[in-house]
Amino acid sequence: MASDEVLPPEDDPNEWLLASPEEVGLDAARFDSAMAQLPPEAAHGMHSMLIVRHGKLVVEQYWNGQGSGTLHDLRSATKSITSLLVGIAIDQGAIADVSEQIMLRLLAAYPNLANPDPRREQITVEDLLRMETGLACNDWDLASPGNEEYMYLNRDWVRFFLDLPALEGNASSRYCTAGVVTLGRVVKEATQQPTEPFADESLFAPLGIRRYRWSTFDNDEQVDTGGHLYLRARDMAKIGQLVLQQGQWDGQQVVSAAWIDQSTQPHTLLDGRFPYGYLWWRYEVPVDDEPVPFIAANGNGGQYIFIAPSYDMVVVFTGGNYNRPEAQRPFEMLQEAILPAFSKLD
Repeated sequence: MASDEVLPPEDDPNEWLLASPEEVGLDAARFDSAMAQLPPEAAHGMHSMLIVRHGKLVVEQYWNGQGSGTLHDLRSATKSITSLLVGIAIDQGAIADVSEQIMLRLLAAYPNLANPDPRREQITVEDLLRMETGLACNDWDLASPGNEEYMYLNRDWVRFFLDLPALEGNASSRYCTAGVVTLGRVVKEATQQPTEPFADESLFAPLGIRRYRWSTFDNDEQVDTGGHLYLRARDMAKIGQLVLQQGQWDGQQVVSAAWIDQSTQPHTLLDGRFPYGYLWWRYEVPVDDEPVPFIAANGNGGQYIFIAPSYDMVVVFTGGNYNRPEAQRPFEMLQEAILPAFSKLD
């Protein structure tokens, strides 16, 4: 498919209600003109782009051999789904609140840790959600003992995290996949359910998400809640729409509105620079010199779920631009092609 061929979404009454451009305030000619400026698909490296406005799917585009049935590796966008699972566990009373100390759940499974630093005993669920544990874990620094590349060399990634030394001095937020993997284990212990059935029953099934695949570690005994969940782009859009709808789906409160509000607020500056919630990114995209705020899930290679409450819109991208600057192209498309083509809400 050529990059400038923008086709209507595939009609499936069991998936999404579809909308015409006029119905949701999309200037189709302006949008198509902007899309025609894309380089060839092999060069831009994107795999999909979906736009949902007012709860209806208006744009669905696939490139580079992908399609509506493709299960795509979300990479670290998985972390935001883990945040939803934490919220559901709190809603159900399995976790008291974000101030709960994680070792209350993990001590029985990990009684003989190599590095019994008392500061580790104080780590809370919120610390893991904010990536502010005080342990030496920074995926953006290859010299960090907790860098995820070293984690992958170990069988049990949770033990790897819990054995990390504490940092000296300022315990600011540092991007740490191992901490989110550990958070998933906390949810498992608290709910007394393996990750897959808990996520299926509490999150995926209510949204009609039937096809997905978690990645595992520890000889397939544990689930990677820090990355590598596989979903279809259409189902990524459902996750975004759930957040946009304050946790409601088809009349059911899947996760509380209170958790959606709490988890998507900026709680810290990740690496001292990036506004970050509870495993959700916060961005602003300038349009006509006016910043448009977004909540976002973000994964290496160009995996994004963008949620724009002020536009009543969800935009999903998947891509294959791993560790390449082209992974940032969706931000350009939001600013230059997508938002300018939609009428603003009153």
